[in-house]
Amino acid sequence: MNAGPSPSKLLVMTAHAALRALWRNRLRSGLTMLGMVIGVASVIAMVSVGAGADRFVQQQLASFGTNIIMVIPGAVTSGGARSGWGGASTLTTADAAAMARIPELAAVTYSRRQVLQIVHGSANWSTVVQGVTEDFERVRDWQVASGSFFTERHEKSAAKVAVLGQTVARNLFGAGQDPVGTVVRIKNVPFKVIGVLAAKGQSSWGQDQDDVVMIPFSTAERRVMGAGILGTVEMIYASARTTADLPVAAAAIASVLRQQHRIAHGQEDDFTVRTLEDMASASAAASEVMGNLLLAIASISLLVGGIGIMNILLVSVTERTREIGLRMAVGAKARHILLQFLTEAAVLSMTGGLAGVATGIVATHLIGRIAQWPTVLEPAAIAASFLFSGAVGVFFGYYPAHKASRLDPIEALRWE
Repeated sequence: MNAGPSPSKLLVMTAHAALRALWRNRLRSGLTMLGMVIGVASVIAMVSVGAGADRFVQQQLASFGTNIIMVIPGAVTSGGARSGWGGASTLTTADAAAMARIPELAAVTYSRRQVLQIVHGSANWSTVVQGVTEDFERVRDWQVASGSFFTERHEKSAAKVAVLGQTVARNLFGAGQDPVGTVVRIKNVPFKVIGVLAAKGQSSWGQDQDDVVMIPFSTAERRVMGAGILGTVEMIYASARTTADLPVAAAAIASVLRQQHRIAHGQEDDFTVRTLEDMASASAAASEVMGNLLLAIASISLLVGGIGIMNILLVSVTERTREIGLRMAVGAKARHILLQFLTEAAVLSMTGGLAGVATGIVATHLIGRIAQWPTVLEPAAIAASFLFSGAVGVFFGYYPAHKASRLDPIEALRWE
């Protein structure tokens, strides 16, 4: 008694029949796959752009410094009018000195900043001038490319020395020139250039971190920017000894500043403590939401492609009704018909998925080159989108396949 073909041979025969049927209508098959190609390519491109943006933000946050804690002047109420964050000078050098005694902190610095014109010979450049202390280099983990940073001696004597950022040095002196030892003028005050900072690049909010001039805080306060009240600062930076110390250090800073500012229990703080971990977490959450949104939009294309496969297979069942009847008449079982149409759906969707993977990779590289957006190809996203395309094809192909397998052979043979 004939037991019929083995499962492996049956699968090969079914795949061959499915491929032959698709090849007969190759233009229609190609157009049907187009939805899957666009869907898979969209998923890969969108995920790559989202991952690239997230990595870029994380790199920019890392470039800001190691284990950084920032203290910003907070909102205060005066005469019934409430100012926003940074709207009032609520921080002082005494606050920074008190913070420096916190054991979890490795270093503390503070700054004041102002946009000023800096002049050298016939060249001039408008840039951010920051008055900082000698610990700024250590806290921000900002190396000096040439020369040196100023010292405590410069700070105490209010020395007229300056350290230039790469952008300022390039625009005042030209590319490849070392300005160390030259003299520049800030508000008609001569400053000797003693160092040039290493390049930092853009910050996560698009600011050129290298477009800056550093001068001693005491010099900025007394000779350049002036101050209504001596000792007021715009921001305090602190560096925790380890990443694990960040939460403890941030809480200790808040406690010390509340004591310094004599803020009673229940009153609102007139300062804000921020860590880069907070900023990184907020950035990661925003990136995740945006990534999921982009992924959901791109996935719609996959579903549309699946519906296209279902429609084409329904048309194919109608066109091939007589062929199905003949196959059943010579011994084909319902499961054989079901398997053939499911195979056709899987071939359509997975071939479209492979083409979509290639298109998505090319699109990702083009986006990175032409639009200058950071992109990161995620192997997991590529694999998932390809497998999902196959699953979508089988899911939407099941109904036409089931309909074909349930045809009555006699009625099918009578079909014209």
